[in-house]
Amino acid sequence: MTISGALSAALSGLTANSRAASVVSANVANAGTDGYGVREVHLAALTYGAGYGVHITGIDRVVDPVLLGERRAAEASLGEAGTRAHALQRIETLIGSPDDANSLSAHLAEFEAQLVGAASRPDSQARLEAVLQSANRLVTRINDVSDGIQSTRLQADRDIAANVEVLNRTIAEIHDLNRTIRTAVSRGDSALGLIDKQQSLIDGIAELVPIREVRDQTGMVNIYSADGIALLDGSAAQFGFTASAAITPGMTLENGDLSGLTINGRAVATTDTYGSLSGGKLAGLFAIRDEIGVKAQAEIDGVALDLTSRLDSSTIDLTIGASSPGLFTDAGVLSSATYETGLAARLRLNAAVDPAQGGALWRIRDGVGATAEGNPGDPTLINNILLALQNEQTTASAAFSSTTRTMSELVSDQLSLAAMDRQFADADSSHANGSYLALREAELRGGVDTDEQMQRLLEIEKAYAANARVISTIDEMLDQLMRL
Repeated sequence: MTISGALSAALSGLTANSRAASVVSANVANAGTDGYGVREVHLAALTYGAGYGVHITGIDRVVDPVLLGERRAAEASLGEAGTRAHALQRIETLIGSPDDANSLSAHLAEFEAQLVGAASRPDSQARLEAVLQSANRLVTRINDVSDGIQSTRLQADRDIAANVEVLNRTIAEIHDLNRTIRTAVSRGDSALGLIDKQQSLIDGIAELVPIREVRDQTGMVNIYSADGIALLDGSAAQFGFTASAAITPGMTLENGDLSGLTINGRAVATTDTYGSLSGGKLAGLFAIRDEIGVKAQAEIDGVALDLTSRLDSSTIDLTIGASSPGLFTDAGVLSSATYETGLAARLRLNAAVDPAQGGALWRIRDGVGATAEGNPGDPTLINNILLALQNEQTTASAAFSSTTRTMSELVSDQLSLAAMDRQFADADSSHANGSYLALREAELRGGVDTDEQMQRLLEIEKAYAANARVISTIDEMLDQLMRL
């Protein structure tokens, strides 16, 4: 090798090692940056015709696409499971546990206790007043549970709208980056930083919907749903959704009162097992609005129907007719299984027994249809109301099985159903979280290993020093030759 060849080889070594050092430094600096892919420098020996030495053939962004896809799928599953579990926890809290003084079962127990007290002293206005107040509190609690369920559904609807906006904006940004990446690659510039930013954006929507990405040789990415619907393929898909200003118990997706999700104007399923976008947080929100909330509302409506129907019989209160309501009403009229939906929100105490509504307190003792006060010492009606609540009878609502129950057992069953749903959701969420954390840990292990990078930097330093020493030696040789 000639002196000029040796000098050229050493200079190429300095250049390659200098570039490698900057890449390693960037890796270390971005060890905690989300979306950052480890850079790896590839070197090759120069061919004989091009001289001696080394040159950089490329800098790759190293990621495991299979692990990345599995982690994003797990994140989507966690998003759905966690969303469901949170909503079911709220519904269970609305109903309340028996040891909670504001729970449904506690209010029912208080109402029954006040009936027992009034039956022992039916002539006592104070005890009749206590029955009235406890009945009002029971009605209010049932109303509040219904309102809370609808509030949960409405919040889910608003969250859907907000997340759809995030999806549209993020996919548009990813699409814009595709053009920028293509331009950079066509000019021969590095697009790795742009790809990092793009990966971070994709990670940002991975929790919302399950996605698959396919990146071509130009660096541009295409995004598809789990079943192949194009979310970004040449152009960005447009998600459509219309938020509701308010939601009432009777409003559902099936009857057209609530908006579904569309992609480029075409309706897509979100809550079906094989739905195009099932399995992410967005699907969980639709499940809250269209499944979980609807089921919970049906159950509280069933409790309200059972409560009213137990006391609507003329065998309980001889003063009411077949079309007249008893102590509890559907907004003032007789309740019916035909109009069960939303009954819990419409449940009212019969105005005939409430002095604040023009009624008379003694009608609790003498009958809601009584025209004159009867024997103040007669506890028959009060005892009949208490027995009606405590008798086992077939539940009138289709939301529950046809098993015979007391009123308190029905309320207990409602809480048990809510608790069971929440426990299953918690188990699903825990499992999804475990899977996500395991995959995330594996992904991080495949990321920037600072110890390895520092070791690599020491190797680069030694190589750089060796090449610098070669140049220094050649310089001394040339000086000696010049002095000859």
